[in-house]
Amino acid sequence: MEHVENNSRGAIVSDNQREAGTIVLDPTHASFAPDEGVNDLGSTHFIGIGGAGMSVLAEMLHEQGVEVDGSDREPSAKTERLQGLGITVEFGQRAQNVEGKSTVVYSSAIKPDNPEIVAAYEAGERIVHRSDILALLMNAKRAVTVAGAHGKTTTSSMLSHILVNAGEGGLADPSYAIGGSIQGKDGATLDGGHAGTGAVLVAEADESDGSFAKYHPQIAIITNSEADHLDHYGTQANYRAAFVDHAGHATKAVVMCGDDEGNIAVLRALDPQVAGHTIVYSTRTADELGDMNGATLVRIESESETAESGMEHFTLHIPSGLLGDDERRVPVTLTVPGIHNARNASAAIIAAALLGMDVERAAAAVTSFLGAARRFQVRGTISQVTLVDDYAHHPTEIAALLDAARRRYPQSGIRVIFQPHLFSRTKFFARQFAEALAKADDVIVTGIFPAREKQEDFPDVTPATIVDEARKLAHDPSDDWIRGVEDMQTAAQMTVMRAHHGDVIFTVGAGDITRMDEVILHALEAHRWDCEG
Repeated sequence: MEHVENNSRGAIVSDNQREAGTIVLDPTHASFAPDEGVNDLGSTHFIGIGGAGMSVLAEMLHEQGVEVDGSDREPSAKTERLQGLGITVEFGQRAQNVEGKSTVVYSSAIKPDNPEIVAAYEAGERIVHRSDILALLMNAKRAVTVAGAHGKTTTSSMLSHILVNAGEGGLADPSYAIGGSIQGKDGATLDGGHAGTGAVLVAEADESDGSFAKYHPQIAIITNSEADHLDHYGTQANYRAAFVDHAGHATKAVVMCGDDEGNIAVLRALDPQVAGHTIVYSTRTADELGDMNGATLVRIESESETAESGMEHFTLHIPSGLLGDDERRVPVTLTVPGIHNARNASAAIIAAALLGMDVERAAAAVTSFLGAARRFQVRGTISQVTLVDDYAHHPTEIAALLDAARRRYPQSGIRVIFQPHLFSRTKFFARQFAEALAKADDVIVTGIFPAREKQEDFPDVTPATIVDEARKLAHDPSDDWIRGVEDMQTAAQMTVMRAHHGDVIFTVGAGDITRMDEVILHALEAHRWDCEG
């Protein structure tokens, strides 16, 4: 347990903030004792409060009566929402913003030289990572975490949707902390954070910086353990070891996908006691999976999608002894397409059942789930050209998206504008990105969204990093199917000019490519459609 001390000003200073007089920000270091709660925070300031993961936590603390404020670089829809709730947001990050605060919260995007970090450190204020706040919120709830390289937002959104719409007693009105927005039953966009009155908290467990090691949920869902964030972990082995550790913190059950080879490696590395309360959901049989280390298998059977309908159908085969004495086969229908969503829904249904909900009731509730925002989200159809927006930013996510696109639109030309997210990810997975994008008919790769990284640290990583790999692949048509265009606006206009009636255009990526959707829709309105085809 970390030692904490009171300085001469009475503020709490953690050991991890002192190292030879320098400021150390370690997102993996736990800053709170097990018996501390949100009422011990005092006046709490969020640096970068408009970020997806930060705004959710700020809102949840505010709903629980904590005095919250924050700062950000510029206004956004998130900051407007927070201001509407009565939370003060300052624009521009300055030392005076943290004066008199008890706790200052940062994300992994914040650096030690941030003026608010420096001022909080000099004042002896407690500086904690956003994951410390989430862990604190979990301690008072029946927590379910969702971790994995991809599928986190959709799976946690599905589970939240099930509990919101079908939960009774303590399962009703759950709290949830999701890094994206959710499409409600009526199509309205719901914010990803809510502090409910119920007993359950559903939370994404971000593995990108190792901070999910702090969480001790009742149920840990692991969608996949496919190597990502190697800028932090260094090797695939280190990445998977972090998931082994995370699974070991679950107090009731681990629920993990068996269709991912990374997860199978994690499963076989689990302590037998942990594996003994692990449920594996998979389209594969026990014989195909091989050594399951004592885990229980729930099969995804008879998976299919009605062409062009977007309706996904499958059956969950639940063995006897898991949810009672009887073996059960539970039919499921989804409004969101793709085998990847059948897997996500399976995890959510199983978790809801483990929390105490009737499994058939959970399966019925997920049917009305319309998707997390920016997950195969249809933005509109103009002149018989459909525009779809999706958050996919890992090669496996892009491959799953384009497979689902082929099933939903089997007769259409599939055109993609892809904005890579992070220079490091583009560098590590250039070949895999190329192979995934080859599932489309026409692709433009735009300039890279840097997030927490800087171009000068990766001078050789550009859209051409992916395009050059893609041109080595066999593709039909072989000529001019992929190109790099740095400017998103130019890419959007080019894609519209190349489109034909019946085509589907996808804007893809975790950055700000979604801003091009309005540009594309307006360009489609203005385009002169002089001929069919």
